[in-house]
Amino acid sequence: MFSDIGALELVTLVVLAVLVFGPDKLPKVIQDVSRFIKKIRDFSDSAKEDIRSELGPEFKDFEFEDLNPKTFLRKQMEQNEDLRDLKELRGTFDLKKEMNDVADAVHGREPQPSAVNGSPSAGAAAGAVTSANGTPDLLKKQDKPGTPERPPYDSDAT
Repeated sequence: MFSDIGALELVTLVVLAVLVFGPDKLPKVIQDVSRFIKKIRDFSDSAKEDIRSELGPEFKDFEFEDLNPKTFLRKQMEQNEDLRDLKELRGTFDLKKEMNDVADAVHGREPQPSAVNGSPSAGAAAGAVTSANGTPDLLKKQDKPGTPERPPYDSDAT
């Protein structure tokens, strides 16, 4: 329930509660809040049971968490065999390599040599300076790519 509250936030809440309610009334306030939370949980559980009984025996194993769209999609994807084939196909397709090949073709460059994993190295594709071990050296200045020829100036177009 309180999984997203950190230690500092919890200490702040305790100090604030002591300041607002005082040390003598704080135990009674905590008891009242805990009773209220228990009543809400009991009400929620009874409402869930009423809904399950109204749905009938075919929905006996129905969980309300399944109504969450993320959970529903995850279960459907796990059960669907066609999607497993797509995952296998996705594993064989290297999108980064394909994008680099297209970019090289657009810019008129020769395809870069492939690295160990079959994709071009990012440093070689970007024209970065590499160190002795083959990794890009980010502290050194990179070579500026050649500037393309500018189109002729057309005064009527401006």
